[in-house]
Amino acid sequence: MGLIDTHAHLYSKQFNNDRSEILGRAREAGLEKVLLPAIDSSTHDAMLELEQQNPEFCISMMGLHPCSVNADYETELRIIEDHFASRPFIAVGEIGLDFYWDLTFKEQQFKAFHRQIELALQYKVPIAIHSRNANDESIQVVTEHQKGGLKGVFHCFSGTVTQAKQMIDLGFYLGIGGVVTFKNGGLDKVIEEIDLDHLVLETDAPYLAPVPFRGKRNESSYLTHVAQKLADLKQTSVQKIVEQTTLNAQNLFGL
Repeated sequence: MGLIDTHAHLYSKQFNNDRSEILGRAREAGLEKVLLPAIDSSTHDAMLELEQQNPEFCISMMGLHPCSVNADYETELRIIEDHFASRPFIAVGEIGLDFYWDLTFKEQQFKAFHRQIELALQYKVPIAIHSRNANDESIQVVTEHQKGGLKGVFHCFSGTVTQAKQMIDLGFYLGIGGVVTFKNGGLDKVIEEIDLDHLVLETDAPYLAPVPFRGKRNESSYLTHVAQKLADLKQTSVQKIVEQTTLNAQNLFGL
């Protein structure tokens, strides 16, 4: 059983010069699948082309990233809805709330989040949530929609033990990536208290590279460092981490 990177932007321009090598290293590192979250329509073509060139290995989501929500967000949502009407996608993502960079379109972020959750419920697919400086608000939105049919992952989880348990109580997984390897990442206590049954692995490449690559461009092959850190924190084998987190990803995304 191989690793699954549940969140990586391998279609990013940062990989334009060596994408085939990046994919080769991912396979060599034991990855069996890489899930591609969408950002907005400006990158749809690159994402879908990467998926087409790597069938069964790269698998696309479709959604509008909260940092791409602006005054014209409804046009973007219509594009996403058209994509879903034309073919299946593994999830709606990445979607959510980001109150770190800019609050100009805060109200629109909420509206886009609600509407895309409804899209996921319509197509019976999970959601990949981006939540930055907005965990409590994101939990509240999910709570409003959770009638038993909503599922997904809080990608790049960074929050408290209490928030983690609230997310899990809602039936959601926590996406664990490079931050878990950071000395002051704050995830050690959460990992110690949360069962492996609720975790999936991710890189968020090209961002948030794990130690010893922190500050450099991230890539999917570095997921092995995240698995190793989890094994250390859980005092178990890397193989156990791989088996359980891959099973979790398969269950969540229907792989």
